[in-house]
Amino acid sequence: MQRGTLVKNEFEITNTGNAPLLINEAEVSCSCTTVDFTKQPILPNQTATVNVNFNTTSVYGRQDRVVIIHSNAKNGDVKLRYKGIVSNK
Repeated sequence: MQRGTLVKNEFEITNTGNAPLLINEAEVSCSCTTVDFTKQPILPNQTATVNVNFNTTSVYGRQDRVVIIHSNAKNGDVKLRYKGIVSNK
């Protein structure tokens, strides 16, 4: 992708538990990444979308990014990963 591009990634999260799933926070390692997620409980067997936006204005070359989703899930945090190559031209 060309430097300066805004890349939009959508990740689906399904609640496979027996209680409502609450996403508390999304942790990013770079200010070039923003995350939008529902603040409402995700009921058992329901799915919600987590939107991860990656602004390539300040980066170039190989990119390997991780977003950590903190929630009340019994299994712990969820890591969302995306990769790409940003052209500096």
